[in-house]
Amino acid sequence: MPFEQFELSQEIKKAIYERKYKEATPIQKSVIPLVLAKQDVVAMAQTGSGKSASFILPILELWSQTRDNAKKGKIKVLLLTPTRELTLQLEEEFRFFSKYLKTEPQIVSLIGGESIGEQLYSIQQGCDVLIATGGRFLDVLQKKQMNLSHLNYLILDEADKMLNLDFIEQLELILEALPSKRQNLLFSATYPKKISDVVAKMMNNPVEVSVESSQTVQSIKQRVIEVNSENRAPLLRHLIKTHKWKSVLVFMANKRATDNIAQKFRKHGFEAASFNADLEQDIRNNTLQAFKDAKINILFATDIAARGLDINDIECVINYDLPRSPADYIHRIGRTARAGKEGDAISFIDYESQAHFKLIEKRSDIKLERESIDGFKLEGQAPKKTKGPAPVKGKGKSKKDKLREKKAAELKAATS
Repeated sequence: MPFEQFELSQEIKKAIYERKYKEATPIQKSVIPLVLAKQDVVAMAQTGSGKSASFILPILELWSQTRDNAKKGKIKVLLLTPTRELTLQLEEEFRFFSKYLKTEPQIVSLIGGESIGEQLYSIQQGCDVLIATGGRFLDVLQKKQMNLSHLNYLILDEADKMLNLDFIEQLELILEALPSKRQNLLFSATYPKKISDVVAKMMNNPVEVSVESSQTVQSIKQRVIEVNSENRAPLLRHLIKTHKWKSVLVFMANKRATDNIAQKFRKHGFEAASFNADLEQDIRNNTLQAFKDAKINILFATDIAARGLDINDIECVINYDLPRSPADYIHRIGRTARAGKEGDAISFIDYESQAHFKLIEKRSDIKLERESIDGFKLEGQAPKKTKGPAPVKGKGKSKKDKLREKKAAELKAATS
């Protein structure tokens, strides 16, 4: 469906065409009309499906139709996200698509690692669209210096990721502070049981939309290469030189590993950097911008980069360490082949990780041929499986005993 068919203003369409969007993606085709019709929506879509535009475009349209003439903006849109990077990315997107409106919305982002006083001052100076991580929004909310009585739209992006951060309790406090009459939009890549709980708390009869993950990864060439763990770094250098990739995102298992390997690659003459949650926010921002500007060619990152990175020119994603879940695998590889382009996604596996990757394949409904590269072939033998000692009856506590102890501890804590 071409964007011309949507009931959007010419000012918004001008920004759409400048972004070189022509045909709406399946999630955009389904969600944009629903939002414009003021329906509550629950949308399931994987990364790279174009879901951000599916709510930003209609929300801007609705906002522009109903904005008042007050010079100081009133908070009409609240968008909550799980990470700082996604918050800042969505702020950029709102600014881009609203830049030709007769009156641009005043947009404020709230993230940790920056002055809460300055953020609160920005809100008080006027704010139409507030984009925030859940934790920082609650910090500001507790100051009781923010007027939410005019709120019309509540949006949760990457909701399943928020649930991993114990967002349910935060959400209850947030909903108490919001007007009951509002439009609600929830976007998630997966649908765990807790999502149902969130939907029940914040929505009334939402329309459910689902886009299959296969639609979002069909332009990605997925490969799996067998290699011994100690040879992964030399193999990666070989692949980068062979394919002449200019932009490579490498996923690692932990923060320290990203720092260590980035330093080693710089010694080999590569423009490399690390990206993880231990870095200060201004360093994270600068590193991400340098990667977007091609000043850094290789970014070694933890899974904080699996969502919220919208970089159109990542040529290859490397799973240096495998993700923990099949869903994370889809999120990771979705960082490449964006905006209609093609890309590569390569996973390194050894004997220890064979079984885990088979599980990823099964759950992701894929089957990949194992490859080996001359000079880096997997050597040795798979370790033999050994059974652990049989459980000894009477040694471990039963579930009932554990539950009794837990209740006793809670009672003691409550009365002490």
